[in-house]
Amino acid sequence: MESLNKIFSENIIKLRTSHNLTQFELGEKVNYSDKAVSRWERGEAIPDARVLVQLSEIFGVKVDDLLKNKNVESTTVLTEKQKKDNKNAIFLISVIGVWTIALLVYIILYLFNINYWLTFVYALPVSIITALVLAAVWWGKRVNLILVSLLSWSIILSLYFSFSFLEPKIWLIFFIGIPAQLIILLSFKLKKHR
Repeated sequence: MESLNKIFSENIIKLRTSHNLTQFELGEKVNYSDKAVSRWERGEAIPDARVLVQLSEIFGVKVDDLLKNKNVESTTVLTEKQKKDNKNAIFLISVIGVWTIALLVYIILYLFNINYWLTFVYALPVSIITALVLAAVWWGKRVNLILVSLLSWSIILSLYFSFSFLEPKIWLIFFIGIPAQLIILLSFKLKKHR
C-alpha cells in the first residue's frame, strides 16, 4: 500500500506542476483543501474513487495512469488561457460570421438594384443573439444582463429604422425601452429556486 501511495504521490506532483497549478488551486477544482492535496503529495493518503476520476479529467489521463509507476504524461489539455483564447476566437468568428452574411445579403440585393441598407441594422440584434447564446454558456450573469439589454434596445432601433419612413412619430417607440430595461434589470435580480 505504501508503494501505491508513493506512486500516486509522484504522479500527482508531476501532473499538478506541469499544469502550473498550486496545491490550493488543485484542491479547489476537486473541492478539497490544499492540506489534503499536500497529504496526497507526501504519500500519506490517496483520494477516493470519485476524486481520482475528477483528477483524471483535470489532467487528461486515465485513472489507471494516476496509480501506475510509469512516466505519466497528460494528453493535450488546454490551459485556462488557451481555453479563454478559444472562447474569444469562437465568439469573434460567430459575430463576424453574422456580419459577413449581412454583407452578402446586401451585395446580392444591391446587384438587383435594391439598396437595402437595413440589412446591417437587422444584423445588429442577430449578432447580439449569437453573442447571448455563447455568453449563456461561457460567461456570467453580468455579461448576460448587458447583452439582453443591448438586444432589447437593438430591436427597438431596428423597428425605428424599419418604420421611420412611414410614420414620423415612430421615435416614440424608444419609450418602450424604459420599462423593458426595468423588466430586464428586475428579472436578473430574481433568485433561482433549487
